[in-house]
Amino acid sequence: MALVRIAQGDITGFEGDAIVNAANDRLILGSGVAGAIRKKGGPEIQEECNRHGPIRVGEAAVTGAGRLPARYVIHAAVLGAEPASYGTVRRATRAALEEARKLGLQTVAFPLLGTGVGGLDAETVARTMIQEFKNAPDDIEVTLYGYTEADVEAIRRAL
Repeated sequence: MALVRIAQGDITGFEGDAIVNAANDRLILGSGVAGAIRKKGGPEIQEECNRHGPIRVGEAAVTGAGRLPARYVIHAAVLGAEPASYGTVRRATRAALEEARKLGLQTVAFPLLGTGVGGLDAETVARTMIQEFKNAPDDIEVTLYGYTEADVEAIRRAL
């Protein structure tokens, strides 16, 4: 099982190997986490997304991180052609972890996928994601970000 840490705040400040974007299947960096990545990371991330997308809901694609402190952004498509659900959260989390494994990454930060535009319950999302983290290699360290204090409390309850 991956080591799981909890953090509160803006995931774009994470200093590690990669951050995960709660993406749509077209890989368009719109609002929420994706918008923050676009704004702080620079236009080159969207340009690289344009070359990778679209992807299927539940899949993930990797880009550079532009001006962000992380090395990569793993775009995990949690919605698009199908709405966000706990099933798409599970598949997108698994796909993001697989991309991290392929790259040999050791530190990856995830937001609560599907809780923004997708409208899913934070605690149930956290529980779903943590189940996938349990299947991840032991040598990976996952930081699960809650943007608000309420999000962090939901993660704590799920753990």
